[in-house]
Order: sequence, then C-alpha cells, then structure tokens
Amino acid sequence: MEICHYMEEIKGQPAWLLFLISLGMLTVLKLSVSVFIWIYVSFLRPGKNLKSYGSWAVVTGATDGIGKSFALQFARKGLNLVLVGRNPEKLRDVSTSISEKFGSKIAVETVEIDFSGDLVAGVERLKKKIDGLDVGLLVNNAGVSYPYARFFHELDTKLLENIMKVNVEGMTRVTHAVLPGMLKKKKGAIVNIGSGAAIIIPSDPLYAVYAASKAYVDQFSKCIHVEYRSKGIDVQCQVPLYVATKMASIKRSSFWVPSSDAYARSALRWIGYEPRCTPYWPHSLIWCLLSNLPETAIDKWRLGFCMGIRKRGLLKDARKQA
Repeated sequence: MEICHYMEEIKGQPAWLLFLISLGMLTVLKLSVSVFIWIYVSFLRPGKNLKSYGSWAVVTGATDGIGKSFALQFARKGLNLVLVGRNPEKLRDVSTSISEKFGSKIAVETVEIDFSGDLVAGVERLKKKIDGLDVGLLVNNAGVSYPYARFFHELDTKLLENIMKVNVEGMTRVTHAVLPGMLKKKKGAIVNIGSGAAIIIPSDPLYAVYAASKAYVDQFSKCIHVEYRSKGIDVQCQVPLYVATKMASIKRSSFWVPSSDAYARSALRWIGYEPRCTPYWPHSLIWCLLSNLPETAIDKWRLGFCMGIRKRGLLKDARKQA
C-alpha cells in the first residue's frame, strides 16, 4: 500500500520535476560508477603477469630516473633486461648494480644509443642486440626537456633539434626496431612515457616544443594501439605529472610528486590495460580537478607558474656568467 501511495504521489508531480529528478539520479549513478571504477583500477585490480609477454624487457633512458626505476622493477619481476642509454659508464654502473642485487637470475645487456646523435647507427646496434631474444616489453622512456622555462623565440637551434630527435624520432625508431619481434610471436607490450604537459593541462606555455613532442607520443601510441591490439600487442601511453627526477629538476619527492621508484611501482600495475593512463593515483586526482576547471584559468595559472621558473633560471644563468 505504501509503495502504491508513493507511486501515486510521483505520478502527480509535474513532468519537468520528474525530469530533473531522473536527471539527478542518473548523474549520481554515473558519478558512483566512475568512482567505483577508479577505486578498482587504482587500488584493487591486479597487475598482469609481465613474464607472459616474454622474458626480456627493453628500457630506454635506463641510466637515471624513471627508466632506471622501471629496470629495477622489471628485474624484481624476474625479467631479463636490455638497458639503452647514451652514457657507457652509467650503463655499466646500472648493469653492475642490478647484477649484484639479483645475481645470475637476471641477465643484463646494454646498448649505447645517443638519441641526439647518430640515431640510425644506435638503433642498428639495438636490433643486433635483441636478435634472438624473447623481448616482450619495451619502455620508451628516453626524453629531454628545457633546462628551464623559456619563450619559443628564445630556444636555440640545438635544443629544438634535441627535443624533436630524442622525444619524437628516437621513440619512433626504437619502436619500429622492436615491434617486428613481438609481431612474430603475437604478443608484447609497449609503454611510451608521455607527459601531463600534453594531456592533462590544456597548454604548457614556455615549454611549447616539449609539450608538443609529448602530444606526438600520445597520438602515436593511440594509433598503433588500434593497429596492433588484434595482433596481441598492448600499446600504452603513460601520462605522469611531476616526478622527482633530474629532468624535472626536482630533488625531493612528496605525496603529489613521487620518487621515480614510487612511480615505477605504480606504473607496472597498469601495463597491458588502458591505452592511456595516469598510474600514480594522486596525479589522477589532479587530472580530475583540472578537467573541471575553465581552460583560461588553468592557462593563466600555468603561465604565471612557468614565468617564475624562467625568472629563476635566468638568475641562475647570470650567476654562472658573473
């Protein structure tokens, strides 16, 4: 009886009110589902068995920061490593430290590639090194940015060339070299490290070329994800915000700015899932917040923030020249 009475009351309400109530309920339902999915993928969903892709992982930019941390996490998972970097001494140091830590259980190979130099010859060395290896994972992490924020017209030709060659051409050529082996065995995972500068914020003034190069990484990743997902290849663009690394010029980690190790631990759990993701969950909260703010407000804040970085960089340069 009470239910019938309740239904009669609802029927007696104006159509516009019923429409608004229905719309509100759908909005709450949609939000609840979104929150549940976010909690599941961020905290509850298990990571994939990475060894199922293959017994070897190739990591570029493996001598520092995120790349080095990826290599260590892969070694903990029992994967053999092909470390790619431009500095032979650093490559030896990382290779030795991994071998000392994990012993004969993990095989480590190194390939020297100067991504801003003779890229073609370096990629050929990589092809020869991985020939015959069961490479199942590739992490394209090598990248460069500005020394500090600056206007586009202030960039010198060398910096322009380095950003485009390392961030765009280098990633593309390495992927082109490693992908055929994955296609032969019909399985593999490719992780390209993008940036919130290209995806999360609407613009990144005073870092225009860097942000544009990372937009290329994102679009390239989406396209080859669609091309090769039916062939057993999982392609993913990971989109971090600030991570405490040399390239970001951040020495101390915090809740919002993870260490490279903390980021890599989160990142491994996402490999093989969504084609674009932000593995470190506090970064995804920032993304959610920014996506609901006016672009003009974010642009104004970001410009002011980067102008402050530029000012400090110019002062530092002036002190060096004094």
